[in-house]
Amino acid sequence: MIQSKKELKYYLEQDRLALHYTQKRPGIIKDEIWKFEILLRKNEYCTNCLNKIWYLPYKAVIKLLYHRLAVRLGFSIPLNCFGPGLSIAHYGLLTIGNAHVGKNCRIQEGVNIGATGGSNLAAAIGDNVFIGTGAKIIGNIKIADDVAIGAGAVVTKDILESGITVAGVPAKKISSNNSHSFIDPRVL
Repeated sequence: MIQSKKELKYYLEQDRLALHYTQKRPGIIKDEIWKFEILLRKNEYCTNCLNKIWYLPYKAVIKLLYHRLAVRLGFSIPLNCFGPGLSIAHYGLLTIGNAHVGKNCRIQEGVNIGATGGSNLAAAIGDNVFIGTGAKIIGNIKIADDVAIGAGAVVTKDILESGITVAGVPAKKISSNNSHSFIDPRVL
């Protein structure tokens, strides 16, 4: 959770590295996902840190830009849910509930992380996790560090062993390979 301007800069830099960008700023007519992540982090900073009344116009503009780009890209991501080093691979449907995700997460399109059974609690996901295309992570569960979740996997139970790959419906361990081949090592 971003609590200062210094942390905002750190989160923005870690996100840039995780997205594999070498330039310092997004292009004018490209890099929509990077622009979205910048607005996500600025929105988190505004919400957490800028409490004076004179910041209200700036906060309103950031929230509006964030919402418009989220709708255009098909993202539904609440604030203060992802740690530094977020890498969204593609735009397309991406729905995140009240989850907590650690640093250096690579997430593909079509992923759904949410609650179930009338609860509003969603998953607690560790650091350096890769989540494949179309994966569903459902319920108040815990996922360890360095886990790779395969495409189309449905995770409904805790994954407490770190450094493994899970896949299938329901998800189960399929190998002892960790997620490091899918994520940027500069963010580790």
